[in-house]
Amino acid sequence: MGLMSTLKLFTLFVIFLCLSVQVEAQLQVDYYESTCGIAEDIVKDEVKKAFFRDRGLVAGVVRMHFHDCFVRGCDGSVLIDSTSSNTAEKDSPVNKPSLRGFEIIDNAKTRIEALCKGVVSCADILAFAARDSIEITGGFGYDVPAGRKDGRVSLASEVLANIPAPTFNLNQLTQSFANKGLTQEEMVTLSGAHTIGRAHCTSFRSRLYNFSSTASQDPTLDASYAAQLKQQCPQANNDPNLVVPMDPGSPSTTDVGYYSGIQANRGLFTSDQTLLSSPATANLVDQNVNNEDLWQEKFAAAMVKMGQVKVLTGNAGEIRLKCRVPN
Repeated sequence: MGLMSTLKLFTLFVIFLCLSVQVEAQLQVDYYESTCGIAEDIVKDEVKKAFFRDRGLVAGVVRMHFHDCFVRGCDGSVLIDSTSSNTAEKDSPVNKPSLRGFEIIDNAKTRIEALCKGVVSCADILAFAARDSIEITGGFGYDVPAGRKDGRVSLASEVLANIPAPTFNLNQLTQSFANKGLTQEEMVTLSGAHTIGRAHCTSFRSRLYNFSSTASQDPTLDASYAAQLKQQCPQANNDPNLVVPMDPGSPSTTDVGYYSGIQANRGLFTSDQTLLSSPATANLVDQNVNNEDLWQEKFAAAMVKMGQVKVLTGNAGEIRLKCRVPN
């Protein structure tokens, strides 16, 4: 065999390897159809039970999926418990006490393991549960590509630099999402997840009291809404567990009420209200209010894309037997 033929074969072999890796790294809809076909039904059932027990829990699951994907990718690392030698992501001040709904994932995993041992990853269970949480609160359902493997590392020290802060301005928000391969439009779309759930007073207290040397409260915040928030979050009360609804008009419904609130200068976080600070993003806010079905479709598509951020596949991770502990 001549040198050119050998080089051609080698080149074809390299291309084949690259294609194999690419195929392996792609997630698939109905990934567990032949290995654990009931998995998604079990997750949906656990989400439904949690919703009827406490409607706010499902908003916690959506947020948990987001916080999982933005730190080390969607690898279930947010589910891992701290140990005596390591503080895990869930115990970062960014996540504790705001994240909740871990028991939904635990319960689904226990039931799935009893039927399909070592098959379904915790990262996929969380992605399924986030989809089901959106759907049960009135959002559009969507197919979740699966095949994620679970990560083995969870470090609280990595959270702060990766999760967008409630104090972020538009440029900071846009950059934070761009770091994960998400566009500014997808950032505006995904911000709509704040249509459900609650926020701790500590997340926005700086907008209400001693805002600046020239204003006691944030002038971009509607005055009557600010007065209401001050009653719910008194200046003298530093209880870290005080919470208010993110979207007071419909706190348990996935709808465009969040964007209507922003139009009325009632965005709770600085990072919410900042969506009006540029013509491009303000236009997207208006579009979402005027066409809820379109936003719902964009939101579902953006959730699918976010759910594929830096996923582990093949031998890069594992299938945890218990979501709180690496194998």
